[in-house]
Amino acid sequence: MDTKYYDHGTAAERWERAGMFFDAKEYTNAARVLTGLVEEVPEQTAPRLLLARAYYHSAQLSRAEAELRIIVERDPVEHYARLMLGRTLERQSRHEEAAPHLRIAAALAGDFPQE
Repeated sequence: MDTKYYDHGTAAERWERAGMFFDAKEYTNAARVLTGLVEEVPEQTAPRLLLARAYYHSAQLSRAEAELRIIVERDPVEHYARLMLGRTLERQSRHEEAAPHLRIAAALAGDFPQE
């Protein structure tokens, strides 16, 4: 596979290109661009989170789960990563594993059950 297009340009240009692919619902192409960015700047959350979302939307659920687990391990209070991890696990019919992540995400968002 020719990856020159996906790897071409500065990190900022590739971030913008990935966003354009994502917005156009071309999730697989977005993931191709984002994979290189995540390798280049593994400590940054935004590219990894967008990569996880691209994987989720392109039904690459095990890859989405792996990226989300890295984010949650590094930042346990990253609300959206928790929510996405819960939804990713649910989509794989792993409801018991998903439940704690969804509860934590709800608590972080301030969504508490009304009595």
